[in-house]
Amino acid sequence: MRHLDLQVIQQAREWACSHDTIWLCTVLNTYGSSPRAPGSMLVATSDGHHVGSLSGGCVEEAFIESLQDGAFSRPATIVRYGESQEESQRLQLPCGGVLEVLIERLEVTDELKVHLEVLEATLLGRKRLIRRVDPQTGRYRVVLDESPNGPAVTRDEQGLVQIRVGPALRLILAGISPVAGFCAQFARALGYEVIVCDPRDDVRRDFVAAGHGEGVEVQAVLPALFIASGACHEATAVVALTHDPRIDDPAMVEAVKTPAFYIGVMGSQRTSQKRAERLKRSGGLNDEEIARLHMPIGMDLGSKAPAEIALAVVADIMRVFNGKAGEAHLAAAPVATAV
Repeated sequence: MRHLDLQVIQQAREWACSHDTIWLCTVLNTYGSSPRAPGSMLVATSDGHHVGSLSGGCVEEAFIESLQDGAFSRPATIVRYGESQEESQRLQLPCGGVLEVLIERLEVTDELKVHLEVLEATLLGRKRLIRRVDPQTGRYRVVLDESPNGPAVTRDEQGLVQIRVGPALRLILAGISPVAGFCAQFARALGYEVIVCDPRDDVRRDFVAAGHGEGVEVQAVLPALFIASGACHEATAVVALTHDPRIDDPAMVEAVKTPAFYIGVMGSQRTSQKRAERLKRSGGLNDEEIARLHMPIGMDLGSKAPAEIALAVVADIMRVFNGKAGEAHLAAAPVATAV
């Protein structure tokens, strides 16, 4: 799940305190090219206010227009957007794409408030659940997800829609550098929750002054301490980009103790070999733990400038998260090592 979905559920909880009814939309399937993946969510009120995304704009507009015209009065409705050629052109869906969307009309009750609270806790990393919705009656409930590596959305033998809900993608930047600033921007654009940790006051001030702090949580703490506090779940990526072993090495030692799906640290091949030896000798890491570290970090894009290296790093994080094979690393150039 992406950070945008956490915003959706948090907004749904807020609206549940001030509205009698809210509408929750979930992408069930996509056919052809589609900007949003199955499981993506949007929440709306009857006056057209909404948070979230289904397609990047066009389907949202069509949904809100229909909602304000009085549509979607049933507890649950499944709509296929872009199915006809005329509709696909009108909605500007790329490459003949079709979206199947579950639209739930949710009356605000104590049961719904508890349900939304559970979903928020799930997105914050406390558990993995499956949200089951009956498209005939609109009834919903959650059960524990015992096979978290399956598709985001499925249907069981009874026709119930099963939507996997797991921790929102999180990126922890262990220390601030020019590369880290661009990583924060790229990750935010991809929907990550971004947390930056650095104990240096002047560096944090420069980071914020450069405009990288918008929408980013900045922690005035040594990254290793923050990571050791339980900040990592299975949808967390941890990257150390300062090229300062006093910051990077302790962060790596703590990160390998967590379920983070990606752990990486910047440096050339030679620097990485020396770091591996140092982490074994001083950090007490074994070969299996060292193997979890992506070092050198990033895909080999021939990058030199900080923004290019950041792109290579974030691309590699997404490659691993999406289960794509290939381990083409980037040897970080000296320009990226400046703090």
